[in-house]
Amino acid sequence: MAKSVNLPAINLTERIEQLSSKRQEIIRPILEHPREYVLLSIRALAKRLKTDPATVVRIVQGLGFDNYKQFQRHIHELSLAFATSLDTMQQSQQDGGSGHPATDAILRDLKNLQGLKNSLDPERFTQLAKRIYSARRIVVVASDLAEVIADYFSYQLNILGLPVFAATTPGAIQHTVRPLTNQDLLIAITFRRGLRTTVEGVEQARSRGAYCIGITDTYVSPLARICDELFLASVDSLSFGASYTAPMALINAILTSVGNFRRSRTMQIVRQMDEEQRTGPRWSTT
Repeated sequence: MAKSVNLPAINLTERIEQLSSKRQEIIRPILEHPREYVLLSIRALAKRLKTDPATVVRIVQGLGFDNYKQFQRHIHELSLAFATSLDTMQQSQQDGGSGHPATDAILRDLKNLQGLKNSLDPERFTQLAKRIYSARRIVVVASDLAEVIADYFSYQLNILGLPVFAATTPGAIQHTVRPLTNQDLLIAITFRRGLRTTVEGVEQARSRGAYCIGITDTYVSPLARICDELFLASVDSLSFGASYTAPMALINAILTSVGNFRRSRTMQIVRQMDEEQRTGPRWSTT
């Protein structure tokens, strides 16, 4: 879950340009269609690319990887990041499963949650809560479907009276990020390859000195290269859409940490909310 994973946050586009033209042509099919190569051994991959294993090793090292195994893991991440709805639907058919899509979907969500649980570092959540409370302004940036996570996150932080702003459209992101300084915190949410509007919002915030935290599902996300800190939660799915079960669990873990960081303050707020939640006019009496 941390940014300091045991893999380099490599910008392959830049690294590929440093290779010779011949080696670029050899390796490019893998990067364009990672799913077709991710399970191949180095010998099988070399044979398919019509080269030899030694050349593959030299290319891999030229891209900044220590060995083929590390590169293979990177290709696996690329296959997830570049997955389309068609890819996930086809993969679910190939994987088989219990025989019922609903059961398989729940099992995949549980797998995503288990992965999140196994990667938890409680101290990072405490430090994030501290940073949230000390920020002059908190901006949550997301676009498209991730907007629902940003809205939920900012709504809950707003309950605690924190200075939070959600920006989910290109114009709103640009205008909300522009006045940020090194006293501010930006939290960006985007998955797989990353949406351009979200990534550009982070780049703009970083240029103004804001501390940037990324929430995504893979270390090959652009957020891994430009954020100060990264939290990972899988959106792997067997259906046509990404699953937000694990990311929502991650958000709830952050919110719980924030609520308990200054527990006496939170208790004061929820006591004020108590009467309205019991008898307020918003609630149905039937």
